[in-house]
Amino acid sequence: MQLVIISGRSGSGKSIALQALEDLGYYAIDNLPAVLLGSLVDEVRDQGEQARVAVSIDARNLPGALEQLPRLLSELEQRDIHFQVVFLTTDARILLERYSATRRRHPLTRNSDLTLEEAIIKEEEALSEVRDLADLTIDTSRLSAHDLRRRITDQVAHHQRDQLTITFESFGYKRGVPLDADLVFDVRCLPNPYWDPALRQSNGRDDDIQAFLSAYPIVETMCQDIHDWIVRWLPAYQSSQRSYMTVAIGCTGGQHRSVYLVEQLAQRIITTTGEAHLRHRELGLQYILNESGVAQQ
Repeated sequence: MQLVIISGRSGSGKSIALQALEDLGYYAIDNLPAVLLGSLVDEVRDQGEQARVAVSIDARNLPGALEQLPRLLSELEQRDIHFQVVFLTTDARILLERYSATRRRHPLTRNSDLTLEEAIIKEEEALSEVRDLADLTIDTSRLSAHDLRRRITDQVAHHQRDQLTITFESFGYKRGVPLDADLVFDVRCLPNPYWDPALRQSNGRDDDIQAFLSAYPIVETMCQDIHDWIVRWLPAYQSSQRSYMTVAIGCTGGQHRSVYLVEQLAQRIITTTGEAHLRHRELGLQYILNESGVAQQ
């Protein structure tokens, strides 16, 4: 059987993720009490290896229930149950904006005197251990519902067991480091095409930016060093049972240098991994490169 456990902060898109899996044929259960996880597995496992289940376990659980989740997951591992824990997170400021816009009540403000901001902080603390257990963390701060559904489809539903999925993500430091990044490389020390007015409106996927950056030996050195480091340590990450790794490359605006480096790194890494996922946060693009270098949107 396949078991996906969705968790995360209230307002981060857990319902959308669960619905996406349900549309893909998963039996979906929202707000499952953590203590019933083992009983659910017992019930569904009898349906055979093709059974697919997705559950949401979050701060709406009874007090103390989340504290038992590490033990419950350990028991599933001992029973050789394959599962993925997906944690959705969102910047606290954006959560405040979302709740203010929708006028919904935060689950932790019900039956309490907590303010919305206090509830968001308390929930983050309550879910910290769950986040540490996650196989995949997705930052939904700037994702549309469509983008989140696609991420769930590509990275969760289509994920193969014992396979490490590597994602390269470009971003701009002026909008903050992605919350779901595992490794972060700062390339702001490289020559910046932005200062050439003729190049300012282009991005790192365009020929003029690629020609500009490839002309500097320091850019190639940076790219090759990052590639060699990843390839050197990839087996160690794989042996630690990791299913996902997100490598974030950041420059000032996330338009030129980081985009170029992500494209270059993805093209080089597929000779080792077979495929690579790419995300250009500030461009609003995401796709997959396979061994032939063909983009799968």
